[in-house]
Amino acid sequence: MSETKSTVVVKQIASSAGRKPGQKETLVGLGLRGIGSVRELEDTPSVRGMIRKVAHLISVEG
Repeated sequence: MSETKSTVVVKQIASSAGRKPGQKETLVGLGLRGIGSVRELEDTPSVRGMIRKVAHLISVEG
């Protein structure tokens, strides 16, 4: 049996300028470089926590 890993697609919709340092670093950790950048990430508890921290700066699909 092959196990398929679920993924989430995150897109940055707001700038990190003027945000708290932790939020800027979280966006970098998610692989987002600027407004409009999109990444497909594995759906893990750590990624979900990062998404929750910057939910107001990104949109999530999947």
